[in-house]
Amino acid sequence: MAQNELRKIQTQGVHHITIIGADRQTSIDFWEGVLGMPFIFDQPNLDDPKEGHLYFDPGDGRLITIFTNEDRKPDATPVPEAVGSLHHLALNVSQASFWQVAERLDARGVTHSGPVDRGFMESIYFRDPLGLRIELASYRFEPPEGYRHADVMIEAHRIRSERGDYNIAKEHLADAIELLVARGHQSLSTDRGAKNPY
Repeated sequence: MAQNELRKIQTQGVHHITIIGADRQTSIDFWEGVLGMPFIFDQPNLDDPKEGHLYFDPGDGRLITIFTNEDRKPDATPVPEAVGSLHHLALNVSQASFWQVAERLDARGVTHSGPVDRGFMESIYFRDPLGLRIELASYRFEPPEGYRHADVMIEAHRIRSERGDYNIAKEHLADAIELLVARGHQSLSTDRGAKNPY
Protein backbone atom coordinates (compact mmCIF):
# COMPACT_ATOMS: atom_id res chain seq x y z
CA MET A 1 0.00 0.00 0.00
CA ALA A 2 1.34 3.42 -0.98
CA GLN A 3 2.17 5.74 1.91
CA ASN A 4 -0.19 8.50 0.73
CA GLU A 5 -3.10 6.24 -0.21
CA LEU A 6 -6.29 7.38 1.49
CA ARG A 7 -8.12 4.81 3.56
CA LYS A 8 -11.36 4.99 5.52
CA ILE A 9 -11.61 4.98 9.29
CA GLN A 10 -14.46 2.48 9.62
CA THR A 11 -16.99 3.21 12.35
CA GLN A 12 -19.13 0.51 13.94
CA GLY A 13 -21.88 2.47 15.64
CA VAL A 14 -22.35 5.44 17.93
CA HIS A 15 -20.23 4.93 21.05
CA HIS A 16 -21.73 7.76 23.10
CA ILE A 17 -23.12 11.27 22.85
CA THR A 18 -22.09 13.89 25.41
CA ILE A 19 -24.20 16.95 26.19
CA ILE A 20 -23.24 20.01 28.22
CA GLY A 21 -25.81 20.05 30.99
CA ALA A 22 -26.71 22.36 33.82
CA ASP A 23 -26.92 21.06 37.39
CA ARG A 24 -26.80 17.36 38.28
CA GLN A 25 -30.42 16.94 39.42
CA THR A 26 -31.89 18.47 36.25
CA SER A 27 -30.01 15.86 34.21
CA ILE A 28 -31.14 12.96 36.39
CA ASP A 29 -34.74 14.17 36.46
CA PHE A 30 -34.91 14.53 32.67
CA TRP A 31 -32.89 11.61 31.32
CA GLU A 32 -34.08 9.08 33.88
CA GLY A 33 -37.22 10.68 35.31
CA VAL A 34 -38.79 11.61 31.97
CA LEU A 35 -37.13 9.35 29.38
CA GLY A 36 -36.60 6.33 31.64
CA MET A 37 -32.86 5.93 30.96
CA PRO A 38 -31.13 4.17 33.86
CA PHE A 39 -28.46 6.34 35.51
CA ILE A 40 -25.53 3.91 35.32
CA PHE A 41 -22.24 5.72 35.97
CA ASP A 42 -21.08 8.84 37.77
CA GLN A 43 -17.63 10.37 37.97
CA PRO A 44 -15.89 13.73 37.64
CA ASN A 45 -15.32 15.15 34.15
CA LEU A 46 -11.72 14.02 33.69
CA ASP A 47 -10.97 17.15 31.63
CA ASP A 48 -12.51 19.55 34.17
CA PRO A 49 -12.69 18.39 37.80
CA LYS A 50 -15.22 21.15 38.64
CA GLU A 51 -17.78 19.27 36.55
CA GLY A 52 -19.58 16.00 37.00
CA HIS A 53 -19.95 13.42 34.24
CA LEU A 54 -23.19 11.43 34.39
CA TYR A 55 -23.86 8.39 32.18
CA PHE A 56 -27.29 7.12 31.12
CA ASP A 57 -28.29 4.01 29.16
CA PRO A 58 -30.70 5.02 26.36
CA GLY A 59 -31.90 1.43 25.98
CA ASP A 60 -29.39 -0.17 23.63
CA GLY A 61 -26.41 -0.32 25.97
CA ARG A 62 -24.72 2.65 24.33
CA LEU A 63 -24.40 5.86 26.33
CA ILE A 64 -25.76 9.38 26.67
CA THR A 65 -23.44 11.34 28.95
CA ILE A 66 -23.93 14.75 30.51
CA PHE A 67 -21.36 17.20 31.85
CA THR A 68 -22.90 18.88 34.89
CA ASN A 69 -21.91 21.90 36.95
CA GLU A 70 -23.84 23.15 39.96
CA ASP A 71 -23.08 26.75 38.93
CA ARG A 72 -25.03 26.31 35.66
CA LYS A 73 -28.80 26.73 35.86
CA PRO A 74 -31.34 25.30 33.40
CA ASP A 75 -32.11 27.63 30.50
CA ALA A 76 -34.90 26.48 28.17
CA THR A 77 -33.94 28.93 25.40
CA PRO A 78 -33.77 26.83 22.20
CA VAL A 79 -30.26 25.70 21.37
CA PRO A 80 -28.93 27.63 18.34
CA GLU A 81 -29.41 25.89 15.00
CA ALA A 82 -26.37 27.25 13.17
CA VAL A 83 -24.32 25.42 10.55
CA GLY A 84 -22.41 22.66 12.31
CA SER A 85 -24.74 22.64 15.32
CA LEU A 86 -26.82 19.69 16.47
CA HIS A 87 -30.38 20.07 15.14
CA HIS A 88 -31.94 17.36 17.30
CA LEU A 89 -31.23 14.13 19.13
CA ALA A 90 -33.49 11.25 18.02
CA LEU A 91 -34.24 8.36 20.37
CA ASN A 92 -36.00 5.12 19.52
CA VAL A 93 -39.25 4.14 21.25
CA SER A 94 -41.60 1.23 20.63
CA GLN A 95 -44.99 1.78 19.00
CA ALA A 96 -46.62 0.99 22.36
CA SER A 97 -44.65 3.78 24.04
CA PHE A 98 -44.89 6.19 21.11
CA TRP A 99 -48.66 6.51 21.33
CA GLN A 100 -48.37 7.49 25.02
CA VAL A 101 -45.74 10.23 24.52
CA ALA A 102 -48.06 13.21 23.86
CA GLU A 103 -50.23 12.45 26.90
CA ARG A 104 -47.19 12.00 29.15
CA LEU A 105 -45.59 15.25 27.93
CA ASP A 106 -48.93 17.05 28.35
CA ALA A 107 -49.05 15.87 31.97
CA ARG A 108 -45.76 17.72 32.53
CA GLY A 109 -46.88 20.83 30.62
CA VAL A 110 -44.29 20.23 27.88
CA THR A 111 -44.98 21.75 24.46
CA HIS A 112 -44.56 19.20 21.64
CA SER A 113 -45.25 18.68 17.95
CA GLY A 114 -47.76 15.88 18.34
CA PRO A 115 -47.28 12.78 16.16
CA VAL A 116 -45.59 13.50 12.82
CA ASP A 117 -45.86 11.05 9.90
CA ARG A 118 -42.40 10.39 8.41
CA GLY A 119 -43.50 7.59 6.07
CA PHE A 120 -41.21 4.91 7.50
CA MET A 121 -41.65 6.04 11.11
CA GLU A 122 -43.64 8.28 13.40
CA SER A 123 -41.95 11.10 15.29
CA ILE A 124 -42.77 13.54 18.05
CA TYR A 125 -40.58 16.55 18.89
CA PHE A 126 -40.13 18.57 22.07
CA ARG A 127 -37.33 20.35 23.93
CA ASP A 128 -35.45 19.20 27.01
CA PRO A 129 -35.14 21.59 30.00
CA LEU A 130 -32.00 23.09 28.39
CA GLY A 131 -33.55 23.85 25.01
CA LEU A 132 -32.21 20.85 23.07
CA ARG A 133 -34.72 19.51 20.53
CA ILE A 134 -35.47 15.85 21.23
CA GLU A 135 -37.19 13.53 18.77
CA LEU A 136 -38.83 10.32 19.91
CA ALA A 137 -39.06 8.13 16.83
CA SER A 138 -40.77 4.79 16.25
CA TYR A 139 -40.21 2.64 13.17
CA ARG A 140 -43.32 1.33 11.42
CA PHE A 141 -41.58 -1.95 10.65
CA GLU A 142 -39.36 -4.64 12.05
CA PRO A 143 -36.60 -5.96 9.80
CA PRO A 144 -36.63 -9.64 8.80
CA GLU A 145 -34.51 -11.99 10.90
CA GLY A 146 -30.84 -11.48 10.08
CA TYR A 147 -31.28 -7.93 8.80
CA ARG A 148 -31.11 -4.46 10.37
CA HIS A 149 -33.36 -1.43 10.01
CA ALA A 150 -30.70 0.11 7.76
CA ASP A 151 -30.96 -2.87 5.37
CA VAL A 152 -34.71 -2.33 4.99
CA MET A 153 -34.22 1.42 4.58
CA ILE A 154 -31.69 1.13 1.75
CA GLU A 155 -33.91 -1.34 -0.16
CA ALA A 156 -36.99 0.83 0.43
CA HIS A 157 -35.02 3.82 -0.87
CA ARG A 158 -34.06 1.92 -4.03
CA ILE A 159 -37.68 0.87 -4.60
CA ARG A 160 -38.93 4.43 -3.98
CA SER A 161 -36.33 5.86 -6.36
CA GLU A 162 -37.12 3.34 -9.12
CA ARG A 163 -40.82 4.23 -8.87
CA GLY A 164 -40.13 7.97 -8.81
CA ASP A 165 -41.95 8.46 -5.51
CA TYR A 166 -41.18 11.51 -3.37
CA ASN A 167 -40.53 9.77 -0.04
CA ILE A 168 -40.48 6.33 1.52
CA ALA A 169 -43.97 5.05 2.36
CA LYS A 170 -45.37 1.90 3.93
CA GLU A 171 -45.65 0.11 0.57
CA HIS A 172 -41.92 0.60 -0.10
CA LEU A 173 -41.12 -0.85 3.32
CA ALA A 174 -43.37 -3.89 2.78
CA ASP A 175 -41.83 -4.54 -0.63
CA ALA A 176 -38.31 -4.12 0.75
CA ILE A 177 -39.01 -6.63 3.53
CA GLU A 178 -40.41 -9.12 1.01
CA LEU A 179 -37.33 -8.68 -1.17
CA LEU A 180 -34.92 -9.20 1.75
CA VAL A 181 -36.74 -12.36 2.87
CA ALA A 182 -36.61 -13.76 -0.67
CA ARG A 183 -32.95 -12.88 -0.95
CA GLY A 184 -31.79 -14.08 2.45
CA HIS A 185 -34.09 -16.91 3.54
CA GLN A 186 -34.17 -20.23 1.73
CA SER A 187 -37.29 -22.08 0.60
CA LEU A 188 -37.96 -25.49 -0.93
CA SER A 189 -40.37 -23.89 -3.41
CA THR A 190 -39.15 -23.38 -6.96
CA ASP A 191 -41.69 -20.60 -7.52
CA ARG A 192 -41.85 -18.16 -4.61
CA GLY A 193 -44.14 -15.67 -6.36
CA ALA A 194 -47.43 -14.40 -4.94
CA LYS A 195 -50.36 -16.83 -5.29
CA ASN A 196 -54.11 -16.86 -4.65
CA PRO A 197 -55.20 -20.14 -3.03
CA TYR A 198 -58.78 -18.91 -2.44
